[in-house]
Amino acid sequence: MLKLLKKFTKTEWTLSFAALLFIIMQVWMDLTIPDYMSEITTLVQTEGSAMSAILIAGAKMLACALGSFAASVCTVTCAAKIAANSSANLRALLFDQVQSFTMAEIGQFSTASLITRSTNDVMQVQIFVVMGLQVLLKAPITAVWAIAKIAGKSWQWTFSTGVAVVVLLLIVGTCILIAMPKFKKLQVLTDDINRITRENLTGLNVIRAYNAEDYQEKKFEDANERLTRTQLFANRTMAFMMPGIQLVMNGLTLAVYWIGAYLVDGAQGPAKLSIFSDMIVFSQYAMQVVMSFMMLVIILVILPRASVAAKRINEVLDTKPSIKDSPITEPDPSVQGEVEFKNVSFRYPDADGDVLHNISFIAHKGETVAFIGSTGCGKSTVINLIPRFYDATEGQVLVDGVDVREYSQKALRNKIGYVSQKATLFSGTVRSNIAFGDNGREEFPDEDVVDAVYTAQANDFVEKMMDTYDGYIAQGGSNLSGGQKQRLSIARAICRHPEIFIFDDSFSALDYKTDRILREALNKECGDATRIIVAQRIGTIRDADKIIVLNDGKIAGMGTHDQLMQTCDVYQQIALSQLSKEELA
Repeated sequence: MLKLLKKFTKTEWTLSFAALLFIIMQVWMDLTIPDYMSEITTLVQTEGSAMSAILIAGAKMLACALGSFAASVCTVTCAAKIAANSSANLRALLFDQVQSFTMAEIGQFSTASLITRSTNDVMQVQIFVVMGLQVLLKAPITAVWAIAKIAGKSWQWTFSTGVAVVVLLLIVGTCILIAMPKFKKLQVLTDDINRITRENLTGLNVIRAYNAEDYQEKKFEDANERLTRTQLFANRTMAFMMPGIQLVMNGLTLAVYWIGAYLVDGAQGPAKLSIFSDMIVFSQYAMQVVMSFMMLVIILVILPRASVAAKRINEVLDTKPSIKDSPITEPDPSVQGEVEFKNVSFRYPDADGDVLHNISFIAHKGETVAFIGSTGCGKSTVINLIPRFYDATEGQVLVDGVDVREYSQKALRNKIGYVSQKATLFSGTVRSNIAFGDNGREEFPDEDVVDAVYTAQANDFVEKMMDTYDGYIAQGGSNLSGGQKQRLSIARAICRHPEIFIFDDSFSALDYKTDRILREALNKECGDATRIIVAQRIGTIRDADKIIVLNDGKIAGMGTHDQLMQTCDVYQQIALSQLSKEELA
């Protein structure tokens, strides 16, 4: 929690100091009220006291009460402002940190957990900050100040208050020790609930297709039941505190008045009135001490969960991305669009063996280089090393003659038009999805967007949409077909005018005719750019300048279609499984 407090801005620290001043004012006025109560009690029981003196004392008492109220309102206002600002800053820090993560770090936490940490965990910290500034500062100040005021009144009263404080600490400490492990477990179980809910929403069509609703309900019910049981145990444990504190409060009140009665009975003459007045004041101060502990209980109920939440947030913020940024932003302009792999091997984090073994090839500007092979042979892994989604374990990946590890990530990726295996669209419009990458500019001209749509063969459905280029795209492109999403993803890459295109099996959802026309349009409109293609269909890559055949993470063959048909058995098997000898001729 302290690490998060270090992230407070100057404004938040200023507001915290102001809140502290308001709290001190409030405590002073609250503890001054019993003094006026004692004065009024003495005046009432003293013969000859003027009514004006009683009214003046009462007016001062009222002024203290109103001042305490005003100070409390100011404290609450400061606390709310601090909590809201600090939570916004935390969410921004978490978002920026996750943005810098590689797939390895995201896999380490899981998507569901990162969402929980950015929302639920931040909310727990926010609640703690709001309550903490109001209570955590006020309670000890009140308790210490009240004890200092009553210390000299009577050792019997002071001793009884000390015993009450010790009992309170035992009750609170025991409950916290029992409940803390459960609060830690609560956050993990919340992650599970979020994960299952997310899986259910994203995979709803598959669940319905397989009539698996009951199975999913059972998974959710099990996770929900575990969360509920843990919550009940933690809440029941913490619920024992309040009755325990109430019992101590009542016991202390009884002890104060019992001791007071004993002292009054043993006193002589005017001393009786003085002791009685002290008893009234002491009872108020003693209640202030107990109330301080009751306020602390409120914080202690929140603290375990907030502490766990803060730890989880810090885990994300303290995680260092495995891919470090480098200073090069602009390499030699004489070399553009060239991609070279030099003896590259790669192993996923925590994997037992390499996925890629000694991969070497070069793609020159304007060339089309294609990868083909069986499922799981490492095709997508190869091209993911180019934009540095991962770093090679051994060897070098060069873009324009420079090792990708020496580029700034922004500069490197500005050279690339990337189309993922799974078409990803964002909620918004056709235009906002196509003009998604800035490529060093704030926005793309309308003609660039239109040209990209036509090149990607997406104009046939875009121009039929309501509002055409301003037509609505749902989250994930759920209102479009698979082929439509792929074509818009390709249009997005084209619109950047990159040096290098990367197509990760990006034509699989297209029919053969559209596939052929789109590739012809790419050759015509983007012929000066390097195109690196991963594909499963021979028809998609047979015209490539260079085809690289992968088998178990190794290069099994390299060359043109005709060359590989003569020299590479793996390629022959793939080709003959898709096309006849006549079609391949």
